[in-house]
Amino acid sequence: MTGTTPDNDDIAVIGRDLTASLGTQLPAGVSISPDERLVVIPRSMLIAAKADVPSA
Repeated sequence: MTGTTPDNDDIAVIGRDLTASLGTQLPAGVSISPDERLVVIPRSMLIAAKADVPSA
């Protein structure tokens, strides 16, 4: 990424912010920091991007 966000290998996504509605339903031991959001993207979008995501 360029601009005000440093290029540190993070992945930016655009999706629906469902922090308020789903954030209270997380599994035990999982939490969302105040500066984080739970973002949901369509499954089809992730499948389409799979070829561009490097494997570990």
